[in-house]
Amino acid sequence: MRHVFPRLLLAVISCALAFGASAAATQAAVHADFLPPWNPPPAGLQFSVPPFDAIADLHGDIVDPQLVVFFAGNQFMVVHDLMAAFRQAHPRYQRIFVETLPPGILAKQIESGALVMGNLRITLKPDVYTAGKGAIAEKQKQHDWFADTYDYARNPLAILVAKGNPKHIEGLKDLGRADVRVSMPNPAWEGIARQIEASYRKAGGEALDHAIMQTKVTDGTTFLTQIHHRQSPLRVLQGESDAAPVWSTEAYFQQQILHHPVETVAIPAAQNAVATYTVARMKSAPHEQAAKDFMAFMQSPAAQAVYRKYGFQSAH
Repeated sequence: MRHVFPRLLLAVISCALAFGASAAATQAAVHADFLPPWNPPPAGLQFSVPPFDAIADLHGDIVDPQLVVFFAGNQFMVVHDLMAAFRQAHPRYQRIFVETLPPGILAKQIESGALVMGNLRITLKPDVYTAGKGAIAEKQKQHDWFADTYDYARNPLAILVAKGNPKHIEGLKDLGRADVRVSMPNPAWEGIARQIEASYRKAGGEALDHAIMQTKVTDGTTFLTQIHHRQSPLRVLQGESDAAPVWSTEAYFQQQILHHPVETVAIPAAQNAVATYTVARMKSAPHEQAAKDFMAFMQSPAAQAVYRKYGFQSAH
């Protein structure tokens, strides 16, 4: 009998280890389902091994493009439908290259003349640049980059949480709690961070902003995104963060378009911030007529319909 128990215990441990490995593999597979890119892929040989070998924020044709657009990164979900509608309106433009990185990084790319991602060096100059209205005005004052501009969409903030809201997040004040892990856009290159911090101050004064952006950053319960605030929804989906202040369209996209297991916590209007997005035609646009045609298209009902589909508000 004394020999049976160890064998039984060994069998139980083996089963537990096997179950644990299986559960871990299942969990990894589930997490892999959430990995970007979240846009439909273009035609051609598909090779993507997220997170090791995947490019989520470069879209379209990088060789001899007829139009180059640098989009503020939070509009990545719109690009596929928007460019399809533009090509339908202007069939002569088929080779289009789009970047959807944070506008601060895109501005640095314009200033430096190149962007390096891994082993790839991109020296294409944009015909069109989009960003928040304030950022566009600031860049125009600094550099006089733009020939003309147009406000085309608006967007308030929201809080993204896991389905079921396990931490019972009711508002911005809860993001200051020690037990709530926050994913926060990095103020170093993401304009959304300024609006979110303004909302923190509206909800809980300087104390709340300091708690989330300094105390919790120091102790590791606030994570600052490293490249792009598309990291925030992914961290919530993978259980690495409990809450993420995002543009409402990002929460809408995850919940209503991708049907990922997340929920949205609304931020009251008195505490919220609303961004206005502006499209600008570069004075140095390599494809001047294409830039003009795209600017006109962004003012069209077809373009506005695409933005409404993804939860953006009209700017007019």
